Amino acid sequence: QVQLIESGGGLVQAGGSLRLSCAVSGSTFSNYAMGWFRQAPGKEREFVAAVTGGGGTTAYADSVQGRFTISRDNSKNTVYLQMTSLKPEDTAVYYCAADSYWYRIMVARSIDYWGKGTLVTVSS
Repeated sequence: QVQLIESGGGLVQAGGSLRLSCAVSGSTFSNYAMGWFRQAPGKEREFVAAVTGGGGTTAYADSVQGRFTISRDNSKNTVYLQMTSLKPEDTAVYYCAADSYWYRIMVARSIDYWGKGTLVTVSS
């Protein structure tokens, strides 16, 4: 069973930065595409960013392109989300996701494994 544990959330002022981490255990980490999603109160869970198993390809939602960077360290079984120039509308619970297939990692309903989430609050 694959387990994902997020960390790094917190309260930050608009314009600030945070780095989220997701530690993965229970399987061969590099076999999985990894992604980040977020869910704000009263809204659906939405795709934020994804990276392939080898780390060579990434994808981003338009709303975070140029501000967020996803990366992974396969030697540490960890994926990261570096968030800069944060805005109040980035406030949400951020979830780490893992899937065996790249074409599914950007679609919430298709994801194999989820973390429990970490709260990011951006104050104005």
